[in-house]
Parts: sequence; structure tokens; C-alpha cells
Amino acid sequence: MDTSLRKPGGSTPAHLLRRTVAALGPERSHRARVSARAVIGIGLAVAGCAGAGLPLQATVAGGLVALLALFTVADSTVRAQGRTTALLPAAGFPVLALAAFLHEQPLARDVAFLAVVFAGVYARRWGPRGNALGIFAFMQFFAAQFLRTEPDRLLETFAAGLLALAAASLTRFVLWPLERGAAPQPAVAPVGGRGLARPTTRQAFQAFTACGFALAAGQALSLDRWYWAVGAAWWIFVNTASRGETLVRGFRRVLGTVTGLAAGLLVAVPADGAVTPTLAVVACCVFGIFYTAPLSYSWMMFFVTLMVGMLYGLLGVLHPGLLGLRLQETAVGALGAVLAVALVLPVTTHAATEVWIRRAVHCVHECAREAADRLAGGGGDGPEPRVAELELLLGRVRLSVAPLVHPLSPLRARKARARQVLALLDDCARQIRGLAEAAADPAASHDARLTAACERVEAAVHRLAAPAGARIVPARGSAVPMAAAAESPASGDRALVHLHALEDALHQLAAPLHTHPRAAA
Repeated sequence: MDTSLRKPGGSTPAHLLRRTVAALGPERSHRARVSARAVIGIGLAVAGCAGAGLPLQATVAGGLVALLALFTVADSTVRAQGRTTALLPAAGFPVLALAAFLHEQPLARDVAFLAVVFAGVYARRWGPRGNALGIFAFMQFFAAQFLRTEPDRLLETFAAGLLALAAASLTRFVLWPLERGAAPQPAVAPVGGRGLARPTTRQAFQAFTACGFALAAGQALSLDRWYWAVGAAWWIFVNTASRGETLVRGFRRVLGTVTGLAAGLLVAVPADGAVTPTLAVVACCVFGIFYTAPLSYSWMMFFVTLMVGMLYGLLGVLHPGLLGLRLQETAVGALGAVLAVALVLPVTTHAATEVWIRRAVHCVHECAREAADRLAGGGGDGPEPRVAELELLLGRVRLSVAPLVHPLSPLRARKARARQVLALLDDCARQIRGLAEAAADPAASHDARLTAACERVEAAVHRLAAPAGARIVPARGSAVPMAAAAESPASGDRALVHLHALEDALHQLAAPLHTHPRAAA
């Protein structure tokens, strides 16, 4: 818990900002605090680089390093976050040096860039740390193209990066340690597999192919700004697992870029690199990137595109034609990503969604079992860790079915069934949360009816796991009408209410999954 927010007093901008975001609701407040911390951390990084007398290009590079350190490092514990942050220079600075020395050798540069793409995606097999290091390495090569980093600028760029990492770490771990004292964030184990069946290996080949296409097509459009196409293709592959997810993410990236470019014409071009308005807009964009990232990829891309336009103005190279070229390069990158997932080791939306739905249902069963064990007087950690894991799994399910429920999807019947599945899974999650609250009541005691109800929940889960058309015999047990149970405030009866509702939701979920297995996923 962030204890610093409880301290009264203080009239600096940082104090006012922290008190403002604390007044929001819990979820919005957390996102706002993370976003405000990013603004402060990146602001400190830029101020430190400028105060050290580093040139503008190096200062911009430092700001990007701070942004990446605060955005990509997502380990479950503070200690692990610190280790990953400390490893960022080891992963990124050699890549930056390689890009600088190959700046005047286009063929070798392109081959090296594609090798970094493959390695960066492949590194995701090592979890959040591998993902963060892979993204950082890729973005260092990308930044070298964006800022035209050459060997004679390496030392000042390294210095800016180290100053930025120090500022980001100071903000994250000392000035505003949001994660300190909080329970470790649950992590969802990645989908398994061997060889090319492993998702990270498959995605590495897909990203390599997509970025190779984007690099060639991007250079056909512009020999100076081709890297935008590669960057677009790369980022589309982050947090996607199927053809449908990639298609939707590509559409959202183009949509966010179009709206961001329109805002750039209205804001960035008139500002024309003026320092004060540029810094103000960039700070707002940083806040918007962090605040909207968990909610909307289109909005996040809007803020990224506007921020880049402002930085181009600061560097003195902005003009309307450059913004138009940015849109073309983004479209080329999105096309490359779509072609790669359609032609290289493709995974259908159905196959990806089925895995996450079954894992979510299994987690529902484990939550119910552990809650019943606590109500029966057993030991253990209780259902709370599983409840947090269930929320993450449901997030993966929503991401996977996003192509089916997208407003532009022409498959109306499949869209309706996918929405039904999501609604029933959300109902399961609500009942599980209520069951966990009932189980946490110190007055909770053993009730034989809970055992019978849990057996029926288990039978419902087995029914979902069985092949379509298989006959499942319901578990026997004494049923208690939900209305009668709701009349009593006892913990056991409240738990029964949630167990019966959970059983009903699971039985309803079997219909769309078994009657139309592909339509639901």
C-alpha cells in the first residue's frame, strides 16, 4: 500500500498531483498514480540530462529510457522489478552501440535489426523479465534510427541512459513506491509447448517475417523513416496470440495513429518546437499513455503518435508531409503483421480462446474448492490468490475473443455467443468473489451442505471439460433453495448462495461451448 498518500500537507506540484489522483476510485486511482509517477520520473530524467549539459538528442534518448523502464518492467515483486531495471543497460546498450556502428552500412544494419527482433520476441519465454529486456533492446535499436545516433554520440547517449535509469528508479522505488508493501502480483503461466508449438518461438518467427516485410516495404516508401514500419509491426505482436487478435490490434494501431496525426496537425505543427508548450503536451501524453494502456490500445497509440509529433517539432524536422509518411509506414507495418500471422505458423482465434476459457474454468473450480476448504475449517492460503489469478485469466479471455465482439465483426451469431460466454464467465467471477468474502468471515464453520454444493460445482466443471455430447451425471447432494439461503446472514448460507449461482452459471456456460464450440471461441 502507498503510505505516502496518507501524509498531510505539502503544496508542491507533486503533492497536489498525488492528492488529486488519490481522490479517484480505487481502480482509476491506481492507474492515475502510476501515470503521475511516470510523468514525474520521466520529468526528472529529462531535467537531469539537460542539467548535466547533454545535447538535445541525448536528452530525448534519456527520456525514452526512463519511459521504457517505468512502462515495461512488470515483475510481480519489488525486488524482481529492481533486478530487471538493473539489467536493462546490459540488454540495451550493446544493441545501441551495434546500431550506431552499423549506421552507414544499410545491409548489415537491417540484418542486425531483424536479429534483434527475433531475439527480443523469443526472450518472452522467460516471463516478464525477458519481455522487458527484449522490448528495451528492440527500442534501443529503434531509437538509434530515430535519433540518428552515430559512434561519436555513444558516450553522451549512454550517460543520458544511465541518468534516466537512476531517475526512474529513484521515482519508482524511493519517492513514490506504489508497490512497496503490496501483495505480489499474480502471474499467469504461459501456454506450454515444444519447438515451434511454443508460443514465444512461433511469435519470434512471425515477428521476424512481419518486420522483414515492413523493413523492405518501409524503405520503398522512405529511406529515412522506414523504421516506423518495423516499429509498428513489432508492437502489434505484443500481447497477441492469434490471427484475430493481431488483426484487431493492427486496426487499433492504425486508428490511434490516424487520430494522433490529426491532433498533431492541430497541436504539434502550430507549436513548431516551442519548448514550453512542447514539454506541457509531452507530459500530458506520457500521462495518457500510462493511463490508457490497460484499457485501450487505440487511445494509447493516439498519445504516442501525438508525443512523437511534438518531439519531431522539438528536433526541428516536423512538417505535415512527415506526419502523412508516418501513417503510411504504420499501415505497412500493420499489413506485415497481418500477413505474417496468416501465413507463418498461424493460430486461429478458436484455438487460442479455448485454452484460456478452459484455464479460467479450472481456476473457478480451484477457487470454489479452496473457499469450501476454508469454510470447513481447513488450513491453507484460502481462495484470494486464485481470485486474483482468475481476474488475469478473464482478461486473457477478453483479449482473445476481442475479434469476435468487435463492432466491425460481420459474424453476428458468433459475436452473440462470444458475448454470452463473457457474461457467464463474469458472473462466475462475481460469485467467486462473493464466496471468497464469505469464506473470510471468522464466524464461518463447517456445513455439510457446502460439501454437496461444491461437488455439484465440480460436476459442472467436468461437464465443461468433457467432449461435446457426453452425458454427465450430476453429483448428488442436499440442495438448499437460494432464496432460503439468502434469508440468513450466516457465512455458510451466503457461501451456498454463491455456490448455487456459480453452479447455474457453469451449466449455462456449457451450452455455447458445447453446442457451438467454435462459435464461442
